[in-house]
Amino acid sequence: MPVHGGKIVRRNLRRTVARIRGPLTDKVLTEVLIIGEGYAAALTPVDTSNLINSRYRQIKNSATGTRGIVGYTADYALYVHEASGKLKGQPRSSVDEFTTGSGRRAFTSNDGNFWDPSGEPHFLSKGFDRDGRAEIKAHIRKRYRLRGSQ
Repeated sequence: MPVHGGKIVRRNLRRTVARIRGPLTDKVLTEVLIIGEGYAAALTPVDTSNLINSRYRQIKNSATGTRGIVGYTADYALYVHEASGKLKGQPRSSVDEFTTGSGRRAFTSNDGNFWDPSGEPHFLSKGFDRDGRAEIKAHIRKRYRLRGSQ
């Protein structure tokens, strides 16, 4: 018995794959970065707002796929992100001085406590992996749902 509609199915499949590989993935990935970045911002320590205001996001397309990047351009961002957090809650005045790799002071004053009020070490990782994971997964499922399927 001959099967009818094979050409239509193949054409629709090619269209769907092209839609997913192209602009849809760029849009979904941008939305995912915004979600994770929002959670990370809530955990980013703020002294002068230089760190949090140095955030950026970027989408890179290559032959092997699409990649999204969220980062910080402040020269001390890596040091703050990778800090152990053992001083969390302790007054900054209890420590003489912190300097960045470039020799600049890490804080503009010794007022306040380390990581106050809601800052945490590994803030960027936690924003995507711990806090934003469920919302990111739900968003991806919703955006990649095929039309007509429930």
